[in-house]
Amino acid sequence: MIAVPESLPDDPILLKHLLLLASEQAAAKDARIEQLQEQVALLRHKLFSPKSERSPEDADSPQLAMFNEAEELIEALAAEPAEAEAEAEEVVAPVKRRGKRKPLPANLPRVEVIHEMPEHERTCVCGACKQVIGEETSEQLEIIPMQVRVIRHIRKTYACKACEAAPVTADKPAQLIEKSLASPSVLAMLLTTKYADGIPLYRFERMLSRHGVDIPRQTLARWVIQSGEQLQPLLNLMRDKLFEYPVLHCDETRLQVLHEPGRDPSAQSWMWVQSGGPPDKPVILFDYTASRAQEVPLRLLDGYRGYLMTDDYAGYNAVAVQEGIERLACWAHARRKFVEAQKVQPKGKTGRADMALNLINKLYGIERDLKEVDDSERLAVRQQRSQPLLDQLKAWLDKTQPQVAGQTALGKAVNYLASNWSRLVRYIEGGHLPIDNNRAENAIRPFVIGRKNWLFSDTPKGATASAQIYSLIETAKANGQEPYAWLRHILERLPAAQSVEDYEALLPWNCSPASASAS
Repeated sequence: MIAVPESLPDDPILLKHLLLLASEQAAAKDARIEQLQEQVALLRHKLFSPKSERSPEDADSPQLAMFNEAEELIEALAAEPAEAEAEAEEVVAPVKRRGKRKPLPANLPRVEVIHEMPEHERTCVCGACKQVIGEETSEQLEIIPMQVRVIRHIRKTYACKACEAAPVTADKPAQLIEKSLASPSVLAMLLTTKYADGIPLYRFERMLSRHGVDIPRQTLARWVIQSGEQLQPLLNLMRDKLFEYPVLHCDETRLQVLHEPGRDPSAQSWMWVQSGGPPDKPVILFDYTASRAQEVPLRLLDGYRGYLMTDDYAGYNAVAVQEGIERLACWAHARRKFVEAQKVQPKGKTGRADMALNLINKLYGIERDLKEVDDSERLAVRQQRSQPLLDQLKAWLDKTQPQVAGQTALGKAVNYLASNWSRLVRYIEGGHLPIDNNRAENAIRPFVIGRKNWLFSDTPKGATASAQIYSLIETAKANGQEPYAWLRHILERLPAAQSVEDYEALLPWNCSPASASAS
């Protein structure tokens, strides 16, 4: 409520000034109320509504559906009466069709169990013996529980009885972690269960205890850290491959480390992800840091030259001003802002957010059409079809921005679009350039899911090891490798590696899944 003075001045000028001041206060109050109402509506939507950003008009769209044109709506309305009359004649309830069962993988080993009729049932009513004329085959999946066994290394000792030469003992194959109980298969299973399946170490400890093996989680954690250190040469080669391709995606997410020197246990640390590499050799790398300052991406991206796709975080600005770096912005983030603005619009009404989403969805519709084409054709179509839509969206932006309040959901979406416009439109400069940063967001998702299970890292060494192992597993998955099979393959061969060629032979794109599985 606006405060009114007990006595009003007789001077018309002062009275007018008071009225203007009261009007400004009322307008500010109304704007604040509108802002709070939008926040409440958006929070209620996040709590009680589906999290999907899919447009309801196109259920077939995997992410960004197209809006119908006005002409299409008119045609649909004109056709509705005839369709309604036809449907009124007979209404049939939809029948749920059972999906066709997917066959079991052909590469799985098969064990044949033959079922024959008993002897006494083979005699026909006529007295003759029934003969086999065919067979019916069906399959069931069988799972053999984890087998735990002990490998005993027996090293023979040799001595010469003819002289007093010193005895010689046979060499033992080099181990990844010397004087450890962990074999390559144990380490591969440990790393896979924690980082591919999101199972915390204490649960893996319980799994081993059910087989009568008691290994404390502190030991398991030490094995993880030691494995990450031994696998660092492979990560170095992956980073070299990552920087070879002229497009790189970056993103970051929070991480809590309990025992970080000089920091409170509740302080936030960060896990960074870089995703890129050639199309046939994708690379995903994670890095742990205690800070989110701009010095971090400068260090992580030192030596990289090309296009850098990120969100709007200002920490990347220092990288973007370097020579040879061209920064791209993410259309998915821009669209998300307008989706939030759409959610707080009055129900049943079309607003400005719908107009922006209409054009953005059309841009994504073009990208879906170009999914299977080569870069040159994608570039040509973008110039022909996407550029006019971008020009139309820019004209709408220039007209709308002065008319909306900056603190509203729509105002935030419009301002975000305007401030990032020059980086958003750059994707049409080349057919190999991405429209959004979904590749990085998808790459970091396994870490976010795993974090919900193990919640935090105990020490910086543990967080660094997590980044190392996540890098290896996610890169392996991106290259079609089964994580356990590939990890076991490289852990068995890594101790014998001595040259760069030996390490390169262990990279996921140089090791076929079949050979890894057979190991």
